[in-house]
Amino acid sequence: MTLDQLRIFVAVAERGHMTKAAELLGISQSAASAAIRSLEEQHGVHLFNRVGRNIELAQTGHRFLPEAKAVLERAAAARNVLEHVSQTVAGSLSIAASLTIASYWLPRRLASFHEAYPAVRLSVSIGNTRQVEASVLDGTADLGLVEGRTESDILRRAKVDTDRLMLVVAASHPEIVETAPGRPDIRGLRWIIREGGSGTREVLEDLARREGISLADLQVFLVLPSNEAVRQAVEAGAGATIISELVVGHAVAEGSLRSVPLELPKRDFAMITHRDRQASLAQMALKAHLGAETSRSGSA
Repeated sequence: MTLDQLRIFVAVAERGHMTKAAELLGISQSAASAAIRSLEEQHGVHLFNRVGRNIELAQTGHRFLPEAKAVLERAAAARNVLEHVSQTVAGSLSIAASLTIASYWLPRRLASFHEAYPAVRLSVSIGNTRQVEASVLDGTADLGLVEGRTESDILRRAKVDTDRLMLVVAASHPEIVETAPGRPDIRGLRWIIREGGSGTREVLEDLARREGISLADLQVFLVLPSNEAVRQAVEAGAGATIISELVVGHAVAEGSLRSVPLELPKRDFAMITHRDRQASLAQMALKAHLGAETSRSGSA
């Protein structure tokens, strides 16, 4: 039994899907299947039931899951002890990041981190805020980067940057009716939004609540899984959206999108970690690096 087999087993058990677990771990579906099969054959057990194209934990798998997680946590703690003793920033970091952060904010910062700490191996998985939170909680990610609210009280949260949000429509969109100066009639707009659990959707839900209505009262025309899909739909004239300036700033500057005056709260980009897991030197170095990068950007 190897630590890699345990990591694969936990990922598959948490997601109930071999391919999704393999994508999260950055391995092929066949490698994940082979690891599970080898684990079962080595010990003469049946860990999963195959149900159609999905899998679910068998009774033995349910009993084994907490033990496998405990072993992985102890192995991580042992690695951290050795790192702290040697004061060598090395090893691997698994990062789960929300889509806006992973696509527009994080790459340049990880490139400069790698220059400073070449012995640290980095891997990044992408999901919405709820998915990132789940990855940190179940240990498949060492840390998460989110822009939305997190719900668990066993997560530590540290601000690493601030994001500006914008209400945008296509340049050709008709003038928008206002209920008061600086307050567009959001009921009269046709909306293109991200899926449930995304940070920008939460902002629209909050805006609706401030107007005394709910998301169900709005004309939601499209629900799309990515920022790029939302941006392109808005540029094509399909409706309005609330989205990060990182995503649409260039399009607004070029004139393919128009920003609608609206007071929107800034939102934090935050690093989340599990309260009960000791941070490795690599995690602490990344946190310090992201904070330093943000300070340099702010003073530039």
